[in-house]
Amino acid sequence: MTREGPVPEKSASQPPVGAPAGVAHGTGTRPTMAESDAFWARTLAEHGAARGLERRQLSTPLRTLHVEDLTFQGFDGTPVKAWMLWPTDTTPRATIVQFLGNNTGRGFPEQWTLLPSAGYACLIMDNRGQTGPASPGATPDTATTGPHVVGRVTSGIESPETCYYRRLFVDAVCAVRAARAHPAAAGPLVVAGGSQGGATALAAAALAEGVDGAMVEVPLLCAPRRGVELASQGPMTELLTYLQSRPGEEDDIFAVLDHIDPVRFAARATAPALFALGELDPVCPAETVRTAYDAYAGPKELIEYRYGGHEHGRWRHVQRRLAFLEEQVTAAG
Repeated sequence: MTREGPVPEKSASQPPVGAPAGVAHGTGTRPTMAESDAFWARTLAEHGAARGLERRQLSTPLRTLHVEDLTFQGFDGTPVKAWMLWPTDTTPRATIVQFLGNNTGRGFPEQWTLLPSAGYACLIMDNRGQTGPASPGATPDTATTGPHVVGRVTSGIESPETCYYRRLFVDAVCAVRAARAHPAAAGPLVVAGGSQGGATALAAAALAEGVDGAMVEVPLLCAPRRGVELASQGPMTELLTYLQSRPGEEDDIFAVLDHIDPVRFAARATAPALFALGELDPVCPAETVRTAYDAYAGPKELIEYRYGGHEHGRWRHVQRRLAFLEEQVTAAG
């Protein structure tokens, strides 16, 4: 674990926040790890088996990079958009599948040139049903159900079957499969993302086959019972508003969230991982990110930015990412 500044040690006597347990809470019963495993195995068998990859070469001013507009089949076979970029003059050293934060889409190819310029192939998966002024999306989500607070955390939260993140995380597994099937794919495959993208990267690392590494930054949704108490900005405040509108239903809601809690995915992921957090993060509180890090089952390193917020280490952490990728390429031989 690496700390950027003097961070006090956390108490070793406290149990992990959000530790899975099969105990009853009010009207909702918290699902066990085995029940979550069965839920995701069934979900992938029923909704993640479709295959297919459409490629369209783009002509762009990025003269040293190949750029393709991809469409692959995601949850229930629905089309999901992505970009694929890789260098024109060399075989990629590794393949990165990039997942995106909340309220953003895949944006424009020109936003994603750094990793391909460093010699990597990079697939950028669109977020279904999300968009933003700087990063517009191109993938609809036609399965939205039930009343929810503006945003995605509470969309379909009345059931694990309808929860938005069930669909997004299946898309992520399919994105890894699409990246592996692409002719430009080479070397180790690494999943990456921050915030919502960090949660998605953990889901992909646990659920997808052939993941060789993970770069997980300030993951959203970790230990949601604690996260909703600590977060003062961002999607977890949407969850707080929803809970305030459903008094007496809290345990049922958290039972649904247990199935998508990145802490549970972390306990099932074994590829080498680089984590990052900001000690002052108001969106994804540091305590909840540490819970996912502590649960992670594979080789791992955590970079803690003492005065970082949700942006954590900014460009300094970009350098850490590049060093991590270099390590994975070297280890793969």
